[in-house]
Amino acid sequence: MATFKTPGVYVQEVQTLPASVAQVETAIPAFIGYTKNSVPDPTRIRSMAEFVEIFGGPNVDVTVTLTGALPVFTVSTVVVTSAVHNLFYAMQMYFANGGGPCWVISTGQYTTPNAAHFTAALELLEREDEPTLIVIPQAAQLGNYNIPIAALQQCADLQDRFAIIDLIADSNIAADSLAFRTGIGTMNLKYGAAYYPRLRTSLAYPDEAILISGGGVDLTGKTLALAIQQAAAESITTPISNALNPVLGEIRRRVADLVITLPPSSAMAGIYASVDASRGVWKAPANVSLNKVIAPTIKINDEDQEGLNVEPTGKAVNAIRTFIGKGVMVWGARTLDGNSDEWRYIPVRRLFITAEESIRKASEFVVFEPNDGNTWIRVKGMIQNYLTNLWRQGALAGAKPEDAFFVKVGLGETMTSQDILEGRLIVDVGMAAVRPAEFIVLRFSHKLQES
Repeated sequence: MATFKTPGVYVQEVQTLPASVAQVETAIPAFIGYTKNSVPDPTRIRSMAEFVEIFGGPNVDVTVTLTGALPVFTVSTVVVTSAVHNLFYAMQMYFANGGGPCWVISTGQYTTPNAAHFTAALELLEREDEPTLIVIPQAAQLGNYNIPIAALQQCADLQDRFAIIDLIADSNIAADSLAFRTGIGTMNLKYGAAYYPRLRTSLAYPDEAILISGGGVDLTGKTLALAIQQAAAESITTPISNALNPVLGEIRRRVADLVITLPPSSAMAGIYASVDASRGVWKAPANVSLNKVIAPTIKINDEDQEGLNVEPTGKAVNAIRTFIGKGVMVWGARTLDGNSDEWRYIPVRRLFITAEESIRKASEFVVFEPNDGNTWIRVKGMIQNYLTNLWRQGALAGAKPEDAFFVKVGLGETMTSQDILEGRLIVDVGMAAVRPAEFIVLRFSHKLQES
């Protein structure tokens, strides 16, 4: 409060606008996996080019064996490493399916997958506030669900993120789903969703991922990218260079026939980001086609999906299916807590995560303010305005705002005198989230002739 002692004109700025809630970002995934360059800190990126610049290119996952000697070579075998380091390709799928800004936590340079590396990366991720999705495409290669369980635990602890989980195998629908439900446990299921099966993509192995074996000292042990540079070098005579170019072209053609198969989590992270941007976090990330996908590795029909979508344990597995004339579609929108009426659907869970985090951050200005009626009115009005905007956007159900949500705060309503003495300001917020129409029932009957 200004003191007026000297005659003159004084300017006072009067706050007329109420406090407001700024909605947090809803689809900022954090990817965890091995990279060419070991980057110690979690890093925010915005494009595939930025990923390559910081984390490097792919692992050398394809070996091509040549027989013969210059000037004639024959491509005898093409072998793909069994445990492919897939984060490089997973990032391609993410951006191809509508992904935007994201975080990457490197588990170190390419090596044999080790659970301890992923655990350490999750600990680094826990310190970052912005990520809202956890995606670990290589977790399935560890052979168990310990890392997805740890991801679900982090989501529950922080209450500001959601895990997208891959199943370990895709050999048999019944066996794979049973192994998953047994291995994932029973804790924190409302904070994650699982997708199945893996995807046969249209991605291609780049030249730097292809290692040449054989071909004499001029080629063996070199990547295709390096061999192509060598063929163009002036030190190689024209006849040899001409002979080398056809065999390098043949290598590229043979490798192009290989199909890169990936778990669906990275593509789904892109779908989450795309749907959030176009429709909102309250729209189910389903009934959407996937880009860069040839087909799922297993063809799922309606009967197959019955056991995946609705199961006594409630641990739903969302199917990715092929439909004639539509392409490869995401055909499920359930969390792992399928037996819960509250948290059965992914958009409901993620809407509440978004609202809770947005309101929590906006309410920080109240800390150390007087715990009295004036403060309560400011907080209540701020939250009501935010929820009204959500209702107008279609995120909440109800013919009018009072049907869509409630905000309660006050002595004798949400707080006791003891609460106030101990510095607790308690606000009760309820929201009627819009739920997806999962089962469309069309009723037909005969209409009798009336005239």
